[in-house]
Order: sequence, then structure tokens, then C-alpha cells
Amino acid sequence: MKHVQIMKLALMVVSLVLAGSPSWADMGKGPTPLKAMAGSKAEKHITEGIEHYDKGHLDAAKKHFTEAVQADPQSAEAHYDVALVLDKMGDHHAAAEHFKKAQALGKDNPEIQTSEILKKHVKM
Repeated sequence: MKHVQIMKLALMVVSLVLAGSPSWADMGKGPTPLKAMAGSKAEKHITEGIEHYDKGHLDAAKKHFTEAVQADPQSAEAHYDVALVLDKMGDHHAAAEHFKKAQALGKDNPEIQTSEILKKHVKM
């Protein structure tokens, strides 16, 4: 009986993988930074920040995302990305301020407007 249960579980896992479900490594990863809008002055800094964020280099990611905000203060994505890294570093007050700015500037960006982490910081 135990072998049947193991086989059923194995078949479920295989079917999920074949169906294109996220990989095990991606599960529980949490929100990811957003890329800059094409042509934004923040694009280079955001790209570099994302590379560091993905590697867990939070101080370097914060530096690049902050530079992105300085390069293009109207970039909703730059504010969102700064907020993500600040949240991950435990600075929730500063994260909330950047999430609010991202929400206000990114009215046309559904990734920002539907972000669960943003909603947790910005009480609507």
C-alpha cells in the first residue's frame, strides 16, 4: 500500500513538472524586482541591481536600485525595486515609502498595482 502512495505522489510531481509548473528552486522565492521601462534613465542601474538581487547581494542591489531612483525619480519600477530590497533587509518603514511612490507612479503597471507585497506595506 505504501508503494502505491509513493507512486501516486511521484506521478503527481512528474505531471506538474511536465505541465510547466515552476521549478522547485523557484517555489517560495517571493516577489522579484521589475525591469525598467525601455529607454528609462534607470534601465542600466535596475539591470545591475537585479543581477545582484538574484545573487543575494542585497547591499549592492540596494546601491544600484537607489542609483536608478536618482537617475529617474519618476520610474515606478525603480521605486518598487528599492522597496523590495529594503523590505528584504528589514527596513519596512522605508520600503513602505518607496512602495507608495511606486504605486502612485505606476498606475499603468499591473505588476505594481497587483503586487501582494506592496499591498501589505501600503494599507489601501
